[in-house]
Amino acid sequence: MLLEARFSVVQMNTNRRLRSNQPSRLSSSGESGIENERVLVLVFESISWDIHMLCAVASLSRRFCAIARRILWRRLCVNRAPGMVAALSGADPSWRIDGGWHALAKLMFFCGGGESTLYFNLSQPSLGHFACESRFSKTSGRFFLPKNCRRECLYISDPCAHHAVGGDEHLGVFRGVFREFMRSKTRECLVRRQAALEEKFRCPYCGGRMWSMTAARLVPKSAARRLGSREGGLEFFVCVSGHLHRTCWLIPLSSSDKEENGEEEDNSDGNVI
Repeated sequence: MLLEARFSVVQMNTNRRLRSNQPSRLSSSGESGIENERVLVLVFESISWDIHMLCAVASLSRRFCAIARRILWRRLCVNRAPGMVAALSGADPSWRIDGGWHALAKLMFFCGGGESTLYFNLSQPSLGHFACESRFSKTSGRFFLPKNCRRECLYISDPCAHHAVGGDEHLGVFRGVFREFMRSKTRECLVRRQAALEEKFRCPYCGGRMWSMTAARLVPKSAARRLGSREGGLEFFVCVSGHLHRTCWLIPLSSSDKEENGEEEDNSDGNVI
């Protein structure tokens, strides 16, 4: 009832705008009210593309789910992370993203770890949580690439820290995305090394098959240093659509370490979502 009431208020304001300012923007397809695609876009613009509301609307019916997949998820990504989307799509927001815009939106906002999570096990998936704030960095992404692949575009999030079960250590859950992974040198290296696709695990964002970068020996030492992980405490997967995710054991930092790390960190390309 609360969801319907909220949308009723927003819809009335939106329809008033359309009638008074832009009467020609409504489509002639016979659709009206909240199911009109243009009205939906204006509704979400008015609430700053709230991710929770979009998820709720997309689950209401097949009609809403189809509109979300065709229009709303892309517009959400463009609105909330314009710089990152421009880099991934070649500055063309109509560009198709590998795995789909809905998968990219989930990767931007959803952390697959929970308070009781030690490892991703897709046969017993954790509930995960919406990340209150995520920073994705192209600079950090270079540290995850082999030397001969450093020119590729890879965005990596800062790790989301979770308490490990039965101990004082913290587990960092991170995620990332490649630009045009199908044509990347990283994928070429995986194919050339005849890396096997995982049998039991699937990408939690698009459901695609995944390679273990650890098993393929394509995890540079610089990746662990960038995340603040102890040696041997990092592993990650990349799926056929270029979505990257996994965990690392975080090294506790002293106050002086945090200050030094903050001075050295380059945030110029960071996209806070």
